[in-house]
Amino acid sequence: MSTTDNAAPILQLRDTRVAYGAIEAVKGISLELAPGELVSLIGANGAGKTTTLNAIAGTLGTAGGQILYDGQAIDKLPAHKRLRQGLALVPEGRGIFTRLTVEENLRMGAYCRRDDEAVEADMERIFGMLPRVRERLQQVAGTLSGGEQQMVAIGRALLSRPRLLLLDEPSMGLAPLVVEKIFEVIASVAAEGVTVLLVEQNATLALEFSSRAYVMESGAITLSGSGADLLADPKVRAAYLGE
Repeated sequence: MSTTDNAAPILQLRDTRVAYGAIEAVKGISLELAPGELVSLIGANGAGKTTTLNAIAGTLGTAGGQILYDGQAIDKLPAHKRLRQGLALVPEGRGIFTRLTVEENLRMGAYCRRDDEAVEADMERIFGMLPRVRERLQQVAGTLSGGEQQMVAIGRALLSRPRLLLLDEPSMGLAPLVVEKIFEVIASVAAEGVTVLLVEQNATLALEFSSRAYVMESGAITLSGSGADLLADPKVRAAYLGE
């Protein structure tokens, strides 16, 4: 789906820059997502992908440009207010609370909600997608496998009822069968109408699942197109798909 079809973009980055001191990690990038799209951001380690997600989520400040969410500038909005507006991040490394139970971790995702009945309904919906999470509800989250922790992190984000879900390296360090399950869940979430921006080291998998993708190199976006077109692009295949 193209962002010019039907709806106005839910997310726009306009010449967005992010710096760590004197080092500019994101060098004036522009991208946009339409409501309901699943879009990937691929590139080598150190390209600026995680920094971009953190800037969108508000856990990092920007050094210039604009971030628009639903047409409103959110550059100065703190992260917790972005979350309340429906923008959730599943961070690299999962970021779960290792000393809390699985249930306590999940309910942290709903901490700013007051619709208790709807929260319980959402818990059941998440258990339907992630049955392993239901089985582990009273287990301390730090004792789970990596794949189970990733499922908890995604479930926690979904309990905030996001309209835009940012996923940072969801397959990192996981066995292939677990990765397959995680991507099934991501596809289900997108099919429900949640917009997804995915940063993923497994570029082949990311492009296969995405309607569109952006390629990032050294803090800049160098290429964009449909997932299928980028999968077939010889330069992308040589640089990111191991060919």
